[in-house]
Amino acid sequence: MTIRVLFVCYGNICRSTMAQFVFQHLVNQLGGGADFAIDSRATSTEETGNGPHRGTVMKMKEQGIPVLPHAARQITMADYQGADMIIAMDEANVRNLNRILGGDPDGKVFKLLSFCSLDRDIADPWYTGDFDATYDDVLMGCRGLVSHFKSLGLLY
Repeated sequence: MTIRVLFVCYGNICRSTMAQFVFQHLVNQLGGGADFAIDSRATSTEETGNGPHRGTVMKMKEQGIPVLPHAARQITMADYQGADMIIAMDEANVRNLNRILGGDPDGKVFKLLSFCSLDRDIADPWYTGDFDATYDDVLMGCRGLVSHFKSLGLLY
């Protein structure tokens, strides 16, 4: 059984790609890479076709986390139907997902930091320029997501 996790932010070049790369790295370290299909999408079309932001790339290299091939793309209904979980970076992403997808009838959409029992957003480094703070939040959220999957017996 493959678990399909899709990370989502506004442009799909900063936060969602960072979360994709971090979560993939954590899952791989636990030997669960073959059990997960991890990807990311945007709620907008503004960055369609673009690779990860240079700030995300630099932060991943600094942390020793592989940067995977990526081209930004907007989420579709087919993406929703094919995903087991859709992880948004902030409340605006959740609202945009509901607008694009016509709601969340299958209860697949979560905010990343909810897996750490936090009800706050991950700041967009496109605006803040602070990729360090974004990375800290993404790492915390991804570790919480790993713990979630461990509690379900899907990661060890």
